[in-house]
Amino acid sequence: MYSVARLSPKALMLSAAAFIPQTASADDVTAEGLTAEEVAPPVEGEDIVVDGTRPIAESEAAALQIQRQSDNLVSVLSADSAGRLPDQNIAQATGRLPGLAVERDQGQARYISIRGAPNYWTTLSFDGINIVSPEGRDARFDSIPSAIASQVIVSKAVTPDMPGETVAGNVNIITRSAFDYPGLRAFGKAGAGIAELGDRREYEANLVLSDRFDAGGLGEIGVLVSGSYYERNMITDNFEIDWERVSQDTRPLAATRFWARETENKLYRLTRKNWSGSGRIDWRPNGDNQISLRSVYTIFTDDEARDNYIFDLDDRQGDLVASTADCPAVVNTAPTTTGYADICIGNTPLTGTVYGIDINQRSTLRAFRQSIFTNTIEGKHTFGDSGLRLEWLGNFTRSRDDRSVVGEARWNSPSARADRPTVAYDFTNPQLARVQLFRTVQLSGPTRFQAGAPVTAIDTFSKPLGQLRVADLVDDTDAYTGRAIVVYDTGFLGADATFKVGFQYDQRTKESVNFEILRSTAADFTTIGIPTDFNQFALDIPFQGKVPLGYTFRYFDTAKMEAASAAARANFARTRLTDEDYRVRETILAGFVMGTLRYDWGSILGGVRVEKVENTGTANIPGTATVINAQSDSTLFFPSLHVNYNVSPNGKFRIGYTTGAARADYDLLRPNVQINDANETISGGNPAIKPERSWGLDSYLEWYIAPQGFMSIGIFYRDVRDVLYTDRRTFGSSVLNFGGLDRSDYIFTGLANAGEGRIIGLEMAAQLQLDPWTDDLGVPEWVGGFGITANLTLNDSEVTKPAFLSNSGAVIVPQRSVRLPGTSDYVANIGAYYEKYGFSARLQYQKRSAWLDGIANDLTDAGDTYWAADDEMDFSMRYAFNRNFEVYFDASNLLDQPGRRFSEPGNLLTATGTPTPFTENLTIEWERFGRRFSGGVRITF
Repeated sequence: MYSVARLSPKALMLSAAAFIPQTASADDVTAEGLTAEEVAPPVEGEDIVVDGTRPIAESEAAALQIQRQSDNLVSVLSADSAGRLPDQNIAQATGRLPGLAVERDQGQARYISIRGAPNYWTTLSFDGINIVSPEGRDARFDSIPSAIASQVIVSKAVTPDMPGETVAGNVNIITRSAFDYPGLRAFGKAGAGIAELGDRREYEANLVLSDRFDAGGLGEIGVLVSGSYYERNMITDNFEIDWERVSQDTRPLAATRFWARETENKLYRLTRKNWSGSGRIDWRPNGDNQISLRSVYTIFTDDEARDNYIFDLDDRQGDLVASTADCPAVVNTAPTTTGYADICIGNTPLTGTVYGIDINQRSTLRAFRQSIFTNTIEGKHTFGDSGLRLEWLGNFTRSRDDRSVVGEARWNSPSARADRPTVAYDFTNPQLARVQLFRTVQLSGPTRFQAGAPVTAIDTFSKPLGQLRVADLVDDTDAYTGRAIVVYDTGFLGADATFKVGFQYDQRTKESVNFEILRSTAADFTTIGIPTDFNQFALDIPFQGKVPLGYTFRYFDTAKMEAASAAARANFARTRLTDEDYRVRETILAGFVMGTLRYDWGSILGGVRVEKVENTGTANIPGTATVINAQSDSTLFFPSLHVNYNVSPNGKFRIGYTTGAARADYDLLRPNVQINDANETISGGNPAIKPERSWGLDSYLEWYIAPQGFMSIGIFYRDVRDVLYTDRRTFGSSVLNFGGLDRSDYIFTGLANAGEGRIIGLEMAAQLQLDPWTDDLGVPEWVGGFGITANLTLNDSEVTKPAFLSNSGAVIVPQRSVRLPGTSDYVANIGAYYEKYGFSARLQYQKRSAWLDGIANDLTDAGDTYWAADDEMDFSMRYAFNRNFEVYFDASNLLDQPGRRFSEPGNLLTATGTPTPFTENLTIEWERFGRRFSGGVRITF
């Protein structure tokens, strides 16, 4: 047996406050200006044991105290008494909070959406400093292990001391401090698991060491270091389809037909790793001064081997002769074309046969690396009893996005159609793209073909090597921040008042530098030593996934690819991709004033922030040696007001007004375009793009039930101007027709401003455990371990999409209303748990409805794109033998639902007045990742 401390509710609150790292003082995460000793005690209720054996209860109690005392609307995730969060990464850990949903990549939680809003409306902070993600403004959370955090505070309604680029909310990761703990502490975790799909392994470990030292007459010093490692090996099921309108298809009802330009399978073998290391030194020379020096380094690696089979169905689209007449009554079974988009041979967009088409095979080995290295020095000083305080900090962060390609080999079918496959396709099931392969038989006429013998092994078709590419593609973002805040505590208008004046300087520079080696001749391949026959480049390992492909294949040999890459680097010089390079700098000079008035009945917080933003960009005009420079600037004001009223000892009513502006990502501010001739696409930056400006209202009623119960209901509204959206259209210009290529018909993708928009929603949340009421209910004590957490967010959004005009100014698609991109109509979380006697178990379910991914200008690519509804279920279980040793088991993605993206042409067809509405949606991308199971041990000393 071991002893525990049984705390009263008041003592529990103080214990919860003790979890708050000193870098995030009570001024930052609880009611401003109050120390832990001054926070009002919670309502009386049952005691709770703080001993590490009830992690759910301990973390919820600590989180609710911070939430309750905050002067703005927040949701909090707190570590348990052993300083642990329940999940591997921050995205997964916060996904259970009210109104939060995660977006996944390859089945792993990556982005956070707050109240169903676009993920780029969410900003990321470490200890109150906004951090630029390796990808840019789209804050990526899967690269941040939860082991570095003691708390995660999600601010849904921002205050003037937060950057104005926050629209939906800010996720602030409070790092651990040695002053969180009374003395020498050590926490560790080690585990392993299995991914069901492909029978792959995963591993996890982390360690935290912390201690405090008496510095004699110099005060006290706290030192904390931590490290973590996570490895996940996986296989994925995948298919993708690119839809298009075919200009030669002019038969009756052609306006409602969209054909598959190509269908493909991207079959991954992945090894993903998360590493982190952090160190922190806190020095308290006395009770009035503290200086903190901290560094955090996290890196996410993605070693990706991808076998990609692309069936180029529209390879000879131009052979189809346009005709507006009805088809002959007798179906032509031996066409003189490939049959693509030809309804007269019995083909439809969803089923049919295409004769003698090209297979574009890609064997790709990538080594993605995304890292954040952030370093902060911070000081907090109190000037005796004067009421004055000074807070200052300096920060340098480098974020790196390394998208390098170890090697990519391209294998293509020969030009003779009789040497190419005939492909029968069936897309009637939106959850499956099925193809069947046949030999192509040439009939007596030189251009008449039929399907021959069926073929199962795709590698029996000839696909000679056409190209080998090695690429170094690196984006670095250097960010410097300096901030100073003067705080004055005084009495004002009968209230305990805190006034703040602050200044902040940010400079962020993103530079993209790109090189490649591209070889395509037989002599090059001989020098490199790479075989030109794929069968000599393949492993004798078949597909490890489960999706029915309709054919068999063998994985390429990654060792041979690595050898070919090394030989290419040894024998050929890299070429600088100057057309893809760019440099963008953003400078922000900000100042704010704010005041907080605290009364017995509640509090009022108000103020304004002003930001002057300057952007400069440098890039090359493609195909030339000309350098183009662009510059823009703007000054924006961000007022906010928050009123909190204590409707009872247990209840709090909140109402708030906030403003914000979501700025375009850095790569989208570059003053150039990137051309992909293989895919016939052009993507461009827009240095003149306006920020997406918003103002919003929040009104919430919260009810707190000791010791860790909570219920709330609230409504929110956001009005948005100059909505950002991805513009996809035909390029329609000859300005980039250099090198003998006509690029006027390429698909152009760039960022543009739409009109006005709005989002209005309702959020409800509850978390309760039976423990306080077992006596009243007359049930045994063990029943008190059951609890529930549930939250639901309902949204209604709308944005005005401007009319799409031709180059001559004619209206192609009139102005229309669409959803706000990235918003879901609802997000629901529900979790049931049991926790008592050292045992805890939780079953968690989340569902997010479909959300708009991209707004189309026209029907070139079959209309607007969406992500289908996503639902996930996870299970976790722990048992603490004592305060030092615990075992755990986790099961993830239990429902094993696929991720699916689709096009929806119906809205655009209706907008253009097409008489026959299109009622189906067309799958663009489909992936499945499998269930995962893991277990291990945790230690605490």
